[in-house]
Amino acid sequence: MGAPTPDGRYLSDVDRYLPIAEHGMIGDLHTVALVGTEGTIDWYCCPSFDSPSVFAAILDADRGGRFSLTPASERWTSKQLYFPDTNVLITRFLTAEGVGEVEDFMPVGELRGGVHRQRLIRRVVGVRGRMRFELVCAPRFDYGRDHHSVQRHRHGVLFEASDLRLALETDAPIDVRDGDVHATFELSAGESATFVLERVGDDHEPRAHGPEEMRELVEGTVAYWRDWLSRSRYRGRWREMVHRSALTLKLLTYQPTGAIVAAPTTSLPEVLGGERNWDYRYTWIRDAAFSLYALLRLGFTEEAAAFMQWLTNRFSADRWERSGPLNVMYGIDGSRELPEQLLGHLEGYRGSGPVRIGNEAASQLQLDIYGELVDSIYLYNKYGKPISHDAWEDLSRIVEWVSDHWDQADEGIWETRGGRQPFTYSRLLCWVALERALRIANTRGLPADRIGWGQARDRIYRQIMARGWHPTRQAFVQHYDTDVLDASLLLMPLVKFLAPTDPRWLSTLDAIGEELVSDSLVHRYNVEASPDGLRGAEGTFSICTFWYVEALARAGRLDHARLVFDKMLTYANHLGLYAEEIGQTGEQLGNFPQAFTHLALISAAVNLDRQLG
Repeated sequence: MGAPTPDGRYLSDVDRYLPIAEHGMIGDLHTVALVGTEGTIDWYCCPSFDSPSVFAAILDADRGGRFSLTPASERWTSKQLYFPDTNVLITRFLTAEGVGEVEDFMPVGELRGGVHRQRLIRRVVGVRGRMRFELVCAPRFDYGRDHHSVQRHRHGVLFEASDLRLALETDAPIDVRDGDVHATFELSAGESATFVLERVGDDHEPRAHGPEEMRELVEGTVAYWRDWLSRSRYRGRWREMVHRSALTLKLLTYQPTGAIVAAPTTSLPEVLGGERNWDYRYTWIRDAAFSLYALLRLGFTEEAAAFMQWLTNRFSADRWERSGPLNVMYGIDGSRELPEQLLGHLEGYRGSGPVRIGNEAASQLQLDIYGELVDSIYLYNKYGKPISHDAWEDLSRIVEWVSDHWDQADEGIWETRGGRQPFTYSRLLCWVALERALRIANTRGLPADRIGWGQARDRIYRQIMARGWHPTRQAFVQHYDTDVLDASLLLMPLVKFLAPTDPRWLSTLDAIGEELVSDSLVHRYNVEASPDGLRGAEGTFSICTFWYVEALARAGRLDHARLVFDKMLTYANHLGLYAEEIGQTGEQLGNFPQAFTHLALISAAVNLDRQLG
């Protein structure tokens, strides 16, 4: 039924939860916060992406915790935008009494005593007339499992939990009730109030942030993002969307290691009421090739180098898992163990539990990751820096393992939990691993088992052609001995397995268009025809739609490709951000925002630009 209001009415789940897409994101390259269009921070983990949450109202409106800054007026509307070419977020409120705005940002690269200084800054500004604001800062540490104390100081309060201390620093008059901070204040045009939430040590005493310091912080943060974005080489038709995607990917980068998280959230549902809720605050090997391609194409060589170093550290490790040399995913610090837990005390977004932390898929066998790994090395060797001797020796051991183990059933790219299958996509990417390794060896004259790797590569090719091709359907299919289509195979021409105009590929493209595409949006596969061990349906996968654009463009169907691409852009939220999926009525579903989607957007835009000339 929802939560009761003070007058005894009950709010529905729709009233209690903003749509996923009604959020913007700020961050400091260690973690992020999601800020709703109503001025509430609904998600914030501290001090890093995969740390326990401090605010998690997006997963439980009652028990998750929130940090709201909203007009005290009965009626108001809001609009959200980014300060141009930055990740400084502005939420504007329009009322009958006036106009005000909240500027949200996190300074980047700040140090205190050689340690990262983390500050979440909320600056409220009166723009026109006179406005009254209400603030509620209600942290719920450790996903709402840890109690905290509050200590008042002259310039704010200290929240103290078991493993974390946060100072809320302000000169505005505040009230502490039941462990939460409340404030009501008025601002005329030109006036401002500042609230700084800072992670602090035991000896910290809250202090005020003066106007001059705040001006320097705002200007410094704006300058940082604009300077970073100025290095982009993209000058194509969709510059605004591509650059917003680039800024989003940068926000999803963990600066200390160079890792890029798949998304900054956990358990946002792929369908309301289903169980397809996963923790995405980790780094997938699968994302590597797409990340490096996007970063290198746009000219962000420093980020590509940092991510490549993170990758090199993963495959140079001397500890191989039972399922192979690599994990499917890793923690942002490189950790392998990501045990999955259910948080039964949180109801989930709009009641769509379960809420999960950790990810069991880390230990799955997904053979495609080796192709994505070697392809990323190939791209960096070609467009970045040559691979070192030691890295090549380590990579060669992995390629040797692939040549011996490619012909196994696995869980596949979609991390199904319904048992292993001989997935066509997994075989395809094993072919990529061997083919790209041979290219690197031949280009650089590096030592390699050219005969053995070449024979394994050719066996994979022939097997896919014989068993991955369904003669009746005239299409490549999800796995051997089935007739189910799978959108992952849209990558066949993109990885150069087939010519984009090969008759078999064009027939497959037509079949996917007829069966998996709904007004430009692409489903991964038919869940009813291919049970994956999970309950519930799902929306269309945004990354697959951008793959479809590339496949159409490479096949020479440019008008169709451009129409699909432009339609897909209309599904972005008001800030140009995408979750993982698009639902039946156009709503965004799944973890938000998703790196994979923004990577695919960049790739599609770059290649469509090239094809259009």
